[in-house]
Amino acid sequence: MGSGTEGTRGGWSRRRFVGALAGAAAVVAVPAPAAPPSAAPSAERSAPAARPAATTPAKTPSAPRPLYLGTYTSVDGGGTGIGLATYDPATGRITGTGTITGVADPSYLAVHPDVRTLYAVNERADGSVTAVRLADRRILGSRSTGGAGPCHLSVHPTGRWLLSADYSSGTVAVHPIDATGALGERTALVTHSSPAPGPGQQGPHAHQFITSPDGGHVLAVDLGTDTVYSYRLDPARGTLTEVAQAHTKPGAGPRHLTFHPGGRHAYLADEVGDTVAVCAYDPATGRLTIGAPQSSGSTAGTTNYPAQFLVTADGSYAYLANRGDNTLARYAIEADGARLRLLDTVPVHGDFPRQIAFSPDGRLLFAANQRSGTVSVFTVAPDSGELRLAGEPFASPVAVCALPL
Repeated sequence: MGSGTEGTRGGWSRRRFVGALAGAAAVVAVPAPAAPPSAAPSAERSAPAARPAATTPAKTPSAPRPLYLGTYTSVDGGGTGIGLATYDPATGRITGTGTITGVADPSYLAVHPDVRTLYAVNERADGSVTAVRLADRRILGSRSTGGAGPCHLSVHPTGRWLLSADYSSGTVAVHPIDATGALGERTALVTHSSPAPGPGQQGPHAHQFITSPDGGHVLAVDLGTDTVYSYRLDPARGTLTEVAQAHTKPGAGPRHLTFHPGGRHAYLADEVGDTVAVCAYDPATGRLTIGAPQSSGSTAGTTNYPAQFLVTADGSYAYLANRGDNTLARYAIEADGARLRLLDTVPVHGDFPRQIAFSPDGRLLFAANQRSGTVSVFTVAPDSGELRLAGEPFASPVAVCALPL
């Protein structure tokens, strides 16, 4: 089954093992500098560090921009930490610049709204999340998620809370973020105990934890229970109160949810069922209503696991990464976000696109291809949303996340 399915091998979850097959053969390691020093907790409670020059908006279109790369460090052919690179915002060309070592299995990355701090999951049985100050690439420390196999994290728009999802234990957690960007002890931990696991699943598998556009609710997508959970996050205490559940078709295995900028609709990628769905969202209650399954655009007869949606800033187009079919599907968004219409698919020029991301200006789309150990870059046509490959894919060890700034 897909990378979100149950079982273990050699001490890691099946979601890692299946995705990593054949991934070690074609990767080239990025040169790694000396590991950054660990920070003493007391030292990190001083005044916030200056904004790093590397993340200052480019003065010209040709100024290189930073790119951070997630990988697995505990697999053959994997990386040695968070990959460092730059990209040309005009051409999409990527240049490797090193590695932030000392971060174990950083398979998913997110940045603070002030762009001073980078956060990574540590996808291991004893799950944790790590903060890295970008100005000097200093590791600010790690905190336990209280669960196993964290695979996703996001920062609340206020910048005060880190949300994380533990795949193996089916849990979600909240950590406070202080003025320096460092993490405090978690303020919430919830296990998805109801409903019962879906067909073929042995337990809950939290796969994503994000904030709704209104900021009043946080939503957790659980592949194991075929459910999207809506919570109210207490803005002062960081605690969670469940307010609603939305259920997919049994066995769909929902993986990732992406909102339309209008805030009333979202798009759900179903990993196990190889389908997608349009969802209606009520900001007042946090309730999500999942629509009928639609095509992922994958070729008939192909074993395919949809990974993630992206939506353009103007809400006109959506893109879906298809692992197995190894394509990017392009959809037109219609009826103010209420309808998806499949337009076409293009080859991703890599194997198993695990994660996709836009550059901040929306002109480029990055695809992290886990099995081929590459990052493909596409230009996005502003008028039609069409994708065009921008040069040869960049080699990066077991590439599972690409975060352009």
